Amino acid sequence: MKIGVLTSSRADFGIYLPLLKELAKDSFFEIKIIAFGTHLSTFHGETVNDIRAQGFEIDYNIESMLLTDSTESISTAIGLTSIKFASFWNINSRQFDLVFCLGDRYEMYASVIAGIPFQIPFAHIHGGETTLGAIDNFFRHSITLASKYHFVATKHFADKVTQLIGSNTNVFHVGALSLDNLSSIKKLTIEEFRYKWGIDLSKKTILVTFHPETIALDNNRQYINEIIAAIITLNEYQFLITMPNADTAGSLIRNALIDNFKNIGRVSLIENLGSQSYFTAMYYCSLLLGNTSSGIIEAASCNKYVVNLGDRQKGRLTGDNVIHTPVNKDKIIRAVKFIEMKDDYIGDNIYYKEGAAIQIVKEIKNFI
Repeated sequence: MKIGVLTSSRADFGIYLPLLKELAKDSFFEIKIIAFGTHLSTFHGETVNDIRAQGFEIDYNIESMLLTDSTESISTAIGLTSIKFASFWNINSRQFDLVFCLGDRYEMYASVIAGIPFQIPFAHIHGGETTLGAIDNFFRHSITLASKYHFVATKHFADKVTQLIGSNTNVFHVGALSLDNLSSIKKLTIEEFRYKWGIDLSKKTILVTFHPETIALDNNRQYINEIIAAIITLNEYQFLITMPNADTAGSLIRNALIDNFKNIGRVSLIENLGSQSYFTAMYYCSLLLGNTSSGIIEAASCNKYVVNLGDRQKGRLTGDNVIHTPVNKDKIIRAVKFIEMKDDYIGDNIYYKEGAAIQIVKEIKNFI
């Protein structure tokens, strides 16, 4: 069975990793990795190297990203990616029995939409979810409608996909695939992490990722200023900040962080930690702060509380470990102080279902 895997960023590749490893174990499958988006951007860390470091070959590179992140640039990148993939599918559409796509990024949307006339059998991971504070919400549901198979993280999302496509055929509740990483990836020790990154996780650390809100673009400058002010005030912590992705206004946030913290010793700005180091940081940190989906989906499995900022993740199902907080300095500080008084989170992770990758592989063997 010839399997194509569309991967456009460090984030989706990290989620795919347990599935790729499971597929690679079985000679029944032939994996072809199609890398595009920020994977090929030097500005974003050229994360194609992360794919190779995990022992996988990159079979196709498709470049379509622009250097800026204005609304026009993002729109142009969608069009350019679609055009590039129109040519790619025209040549290669018959090379695949199944093509995996994941999530809700605009680049992923463009690659999938270009495949519709070629009747590519897409299998979508993480459909049915809702994020009202980002334009990604539209892209996610569009990818769902373009896909033939659906692997979702919760029963609630399975019901949403069923509603969208008008059928429950080929809709599978498998849990969040990324959570397989927590058991399969060996975490670094504090000493190994310090050697690799120069950061001592034995100190009180807050792990931060803040992406722009792409529905309310005009608010992002105020938001990052509020976050910076909170970080400066919370001087008893060190902060490990992973940089924002390639969304509209991402560079505004990136530049503000660099301008304010490039010479502050207790604040570390990292472009790309990679899955192993990211989960290590999550495991040892005191809490998470920001608006990334990893705080919603994965943090509970590391027994961590999360201060989820603003509306980017609004509408997504969250567990009891997530504290929803406006992007306001005083309210951020209040939420952090509230978590300080608590022990580690010991509740369930609503996204967890054992063996997501194994279940996906089992199901796709039934497709042909």
